Amino acid sequence: GDLLSDEEADDIAEVISWAADQSWSSGRVGMLGVSYLALSQYKVAALNPPALKAICPWEGFTDAYRDFFTPGGIVEDGFARVWLFLTKRVARLNTDFAAERRKHPLRDAWWEAVTPDVSKIQVPMLVCTSFSDNNLHSVGSMRAYQEAGATERHAYIHRGPKWSTFYGEEARQAQLAFFDRHLGGRDVAALPPVRLEIRDRADHVVEVRDEQEWPLARSSWQQLYLRADGTLTDRPDDPGGTVTFDLQDQAAAFEYQFEEDTELSGPMTLRLQVTVTGTDDPRLFVGVEKRSHGVPVPFNGSYGYGRDRVAQGRLRLALREIDPERSRPHQPEHSFRTVSPVHDNEQIEVVIPLSSSATLFHAGETLRIIVAGRYLEPRNPLFGHFPTRYQPSAPGKVTICCG
Repeated sequence: GDLLSDEEADDIAEVISWAADQSWSSGRVGMLGVSYLALSQYKVAALNPPALKAICPWEGFTDAYRDFFTPGGIVEDGFARVWLFLTKRVARLNTDFAAERRKHPLRDAWWEAVTPDVSKIQVPMLVCTSFSDNNLHSVGSMRAYQEAGATERHAYIHRGPKWSTFYGEEARQAQLAFFDRHLGGRDVAALPPVRLEIRDRADHVVEVRDEQEWPLARSSWQQLYLRADGTLTDRPDDPGGTVTFDLQDQAAAFEYQFEEDTELSGPMTLRLQVTVTGTDDPRLFVGVEKRSHGVPVPFNGSYGYGRDRVAQGRLRLALREIDPERSRPHQPEHSFRTVSPVHDNEQIEVVIPLSSSATLFHAGETLRIIVAGRYLEPRNPLFGHFPTRYQPSAPGKVTICCG
């Protein structure tokens, strides 16, 4: 077999046709699964086989390059390496995926071939688009919901633990209602377009409510500006200054304190003016965290990590070119096709998209942005975000121009 291939989608389509023709079958087939059993649904659904009547990809990325193997143009060689090694050991594969990804550091035609065209999906879909799997599936799951061609599509958004949520009673009832409607032909009301869960910490759900779209149409988009004193302000005319830090062992941090209870639901983007010295291939890693009384507030993250931040993002600055055709308002996408080396002391603009979230900040609590040259969590099986690992920046210094 070949992972993520058109041939695999053809095989699944044949299985669907076979199942629909059996004497015990109603002829209406659905798909449900997590991780690879979710993301492998997209390509076959884009073929629109006649018997396929509903899909439920529960946590599945859509773009292998952008979402998992090379997010922000930075190689992930933690879980990706483990997964590819084990896959090679236990499966009979035609292609050495690990070798191929090394041959294709840019998002070229090879990566395009393993990326589904979700706009061709017409079958009803229930997509789990959680905020608790940002190192693997969350960004791509939301992309699937936003870009699918299906008229009837639903996003189930949560920030709880990945597996216990999937097997939990509320999620099971949503899955059953969805399949009863589209497979069983029962008179079941359609699910809401978006089931949105808002939390103020990992173990507390503030509210669950139905929404009509994502991002929310009633969002009040706000701009905050960096200041050299380590604060964020909503006043663009405040003096900015500069902040310089070492890419390997330092970071820059900026904080904003909320005067009243504020819900942040949606994507965020960090736009920076920077100059770099010492390397022509720097990387920047960004974390957005919530702090209460000066203490970080944890959230659920990928691989069962219980001390995740609100949101995160990363970018290899040599791959900073924006793809205008793929970008959405407030959700920029990079092309990852052209290398633009970073020259010493050249001021450049970089745009780093951050993962989506739905978080309540209480009055007096702070939002803190951290920018560093390496992943912000330690890689340690006891207290770190194991097995996540992103290749860090080479030695050098970066200066952020504030204001």
